[in-house]
Amino acid sequence: MSEQELEPPQQLESEPLFEAPPTPLLGEIIRLIKASGPMPVWRYMELCLMHPRYGYYISRDPLGRGGDFTTAPEISQMFGELLGLWAASVWKQMGRPRTLRLIEIGPGRGTMMADALRALRILPRLYQSLAVHLVEVNPVLRAQQHRALSNMREVTWHEDFASVPEGPCIVFANEYFDVLPIHQMVKCETGWHERTVDVDDDGRLFFATEAEPTAGFATLVPPNLRDAPPDSIFEWRPDSEILGIATHVRDHGGAALIIDYGHMESDIGDTLQAIAHHSFADPLLSPGESDLTAHVDFHALAEAARIVDARVHGPTTQHLFLKRLGIDTRATALMQMATPDVASGVETELLRLTDLERGGMGSLFKVLGISEPRLSSLAGLGEVDSSETEPS
Repeated sequence: MSEQELEPPQQLESEPLFEAPPTPLLGEIIRLIKASGPMPVWRYMELCLMHPRYGYYISRDPLGRGGDFTTAPEISQMFGELLGLWAASVWKQMGRPRTLRLIEIGPGRGTMMADALRALRILPRLYQSLAVHLVEVNPVLRAQQHRALSNMREVTWHEDFASVPEGPCIVFANEYFDVLPIHQMVKCETGWHERTVDVDDDGRLFFATEAEPTAGFATLVPPNLRDAPPDSIFEWRPDSEILGIATHVRDHGGAALIIDYGHMESDIGDTLQAIAHHSFADPLLSPGESDLTAHVDFHALAEAARIVDARVHGPTTQHLFLKRLGIDTRATALMQMATPDVASGVETELLRLTDLERGGMGSLFKVLGISEPRLSSLAGLGEVDSSETEPS
């Protein structure tokens, strides 16, 4: 499947582009371009999401019906509960360490961590060993996380993963990598050129390309993509984030679980998208007012983890991962204890998380595990057996 064929997550509406008025950040970006020339897509994305004053993720809650998108933990409690049980299985494989750092990068409202911790209460020894660490820069979301985890005795917040203390750990990163800025490279007759954002005489932003090719970049493109046709776009992210996570679990023991929408093999295609009010938006129209994301290259993440000698598990689809962890059994238990209306809602949640239809979360979202070398397998990430069905 090529990236051009990939579709956005199911929770988005297929409606006309959401339109919004110009923003304060737009004026600042225009000034920067006029002063220094066109900016690379990665820099534009970085400013839109993390500008210290106008960045999308700096001062708002983007989740839920009143926000711009909905993530799996907000869809159903089952998601976080199963991740909690997954963490318990990893803890046992680690030899039941006396202390365990349970880390989440980009924890949203704290919903997933709260659900995971509730599931972990069935193992008092593990639960009492936990120290929760949340990597979050948004003060609005930090306040919500604080409320969601008010019953937890030890919760520490961090600006970045690098500041998390050493020690045995389990790391969750759900819908985190998709918002890390991407480089977009365009195949031209003279080589691969960086894609940029420029401004026209009317003050409108548009996509362009650097006049000169990026020296040496052709050798970084996967061999099967080097003969891509003209105007093809190849997206890549720097390895710093995944290398930091992989090195941490390698050196201090434990595992990391990365869940996001993307593709298992590197490919060409433009996947940059803007999301506002649960609809698609023009990524250049109102910078700072919509979420900018791009699909995650799970092959690239896995290769980076292998470089530092961490063990890689998967990737697999979210459908298979949740099925293997027992989401059907958990859904059945919830429905048996519920009123007909609530039971119907649980059934809908189950379908939404595991749907294999084109664009459904079950097939579009992938799951990758990274661990210390001695952990030979991780729950939910084993080989596909003959009774399981992968999406076509």
